[in-house]
Amino acid sequence: MQKEVVIKICMGTGGIAAGGKEVMQAFIEELKQQGIDATVEKHCSVHQVGCRGFCARDVLVDVIMNGEKTTYQFIKPDMVPRIVEEHIVGGVVVDEWAVKEDYHAFHEKQVKVVLADCGEIDPESIDSYIERGGYEALKRVLSEMSPEEVIKVIKDSGLRGRGGAGFPTGLKWEFARQKNSDTKYIICNADEGDPGAFMDRSIIEGNPHSVIEGMVIGAYAIGAKTGYVYIRAEYPLAVERLKIALAQAKEKKFLGENILGKDFSFEIKIKLGAGAFVCGEETALIASIEGRRGMPRAKPPFPVEKGLWGKPTVINNVETLANVPYIIRNGASWFAQYGTEKSKGTKVFALTGKVKNTGLIEVPMGISLREIIYDIGGGIEGDRRLKAVQTGGPSGGCIPESMIDISVDYESLQKVGSIVGSGGMVVMDETDCMVNIARYFLEFTQTESCGKCVPCRIGTKRLLEILTRITDGRGRPGDIDLLLILSEDIKAGSLCGLGQTAPNPVLSTIKYFRDEYEAHIHDKRCPAGVCKNLLTYTILEEFCKGCTMCARVCPAGAIVGEKKKPHRIVQEICIKCGACFETCKFKAIRKG
Repeated sequence: MQKEVVIKICMGTGGIAAGGKEVMQAFIEELKQQGIDATVEKHCSVHQVGCRGFCARDVLVDVIMNGEKTTYQFIKPDMVPRIVEEHIVGGVVVDEWAVKEDYHAFHEKQVKVVLADCGEIDPESIDSYIERGGYEALKRVLSEMSPEEVIKVIKDSGLRGRGGAGFPTGLKWEFARQKNSDTKYIICNADEGDPGAFMDRSIIEGNPHSVIEGMVIGAYAIGAKTGYVYIRAEYPLAVERLKIALAQAKEKKFLGENILGKDFSFEIKIKLGAGAFVCGEETALIASIEGRRGMPRAKPPFPVEKGLWGKPTVINNVETLANVPYIIRNGASWFAQYGTEKSKGTKVFALTGKVKNTGLIEVPMGISLREIIYDIGGGIEGDRRLKAVQTGGPSGGCIPESMIDISVDYESLQKVGSIVGSGGMVVMDETDCMVNIARYFLEFTQTESCGKCVPCRIGTKRLLEILTRITDGRGRPGDIDLLLILSEDIKAGSLCGLGQTAPNPVLSTIKYFRDEYEAHIHDKRCPAGVCKNLLTYTILEEFCKGCTMCARVCPAGAIVGEKKKPHRIVQEICIKCGACFETCKFKAIRKG
């Protein structure tokens, strides 16, 4: 075979879950059966790559022939023989399986910096990263730049922490550099725990070397000899690929003693977290690495003054560090050209919820929510009405449909009661109950509270009790005011960011969806038809055909009536399971 063929298969968590391993094995076997050498790269090679972003279309497969790329979507093992026979052997694209315009529209408004190499390189091959310019930034730093010059580039770029707080990265490095200490540390915070968030995990799974290179550059800038990646054990694929990457980097002299022959040594250790959300807070994370229970402490002193084992410590999250090599390689002004005046660069978001195109996206700061939801996300599932967008996870707020033209940046989202956070973005439609959404996030933060301070430990519990009572149909007059007062007290009195931001979902939903709270409390009604105890199922006589299907699926025997005549639901017996509503073909059952 004389054609140059490269096959790339998505093997991120989403790709593997959709059957990526089986698809990859099918390609290898089919190529052998066709007599095509799948091991000699000059002929045909099969590679695994990280997350391609459009997770809803997995398994995604690229077939690159003589430089021309065709992307296939929803690929299953039994589809592979046809792709090999018609496309790779015959040279004719299997058009019906290839991506269409909506796939390209998903990427059109994205700007890939951190994700530029994810989906392109083999995450388990350092050579694959090097071929695309990997570790060139480190070489330049160690051969041409002083620590102060590195810090200046990062400051000039405007890079801010991508873990939620948005603190200027270069300024944090400068503070640590100025500390006079024989020992300093740099920590990569990979303890991503927000519901619906998978940005950091996907970066490590798709391009772990970018994080390692960023850490080494950061260590050089602040004067650290040891670094830690604090990553939750629930990310086995990310952990495995990180371990492989660390070993390869050490073998190539990008880690260890006298890196690249220079008078600079640095090592990276992995610390597995047990999945406690509070350990995403930097002082709790430090306590966990030290072998203590992961509980926050009061600040100041901040970690750059007194961090790991009492030494100056810089903590950056995965995305922040992964930006560093690209900034050094391309320059501060290159990065700063994207974004807004105060929020530079790009941001990775996990776009999930009631949106047609779910996945991992990277967009310039300052893009509007409307562009993300409708241009990239393709709009709302089922063409229903958008109700709200939750940004920032449990620490963020719910932004109503009326505000979707807002700029997505640190300052703008904060003004409306939300945050950028680590990058979770959950889209909600008219079938979502905002009171129940607030209850869901409070249930999460209350469970994850470490319990050290009273405002968070007891306050979030009281908030959850009130919200649960409201969604159960036992809301009382004055509950809304009580929620507001309690929320402000928790924000003001909590020790760490978990407690200080936990009330945000409550405050934002009351601010923008107060009518839903009032309907629950005063009318004992859930407008969205979500809260089970507030639902009533009624059979509409004019539509009921008497087919008895609803009666047959009712587990409580609450539906009575003669065949071919309208039925009725005995409300005293009905357990509100919704089986009848889901079964009726004639839309004769009203839920409300």
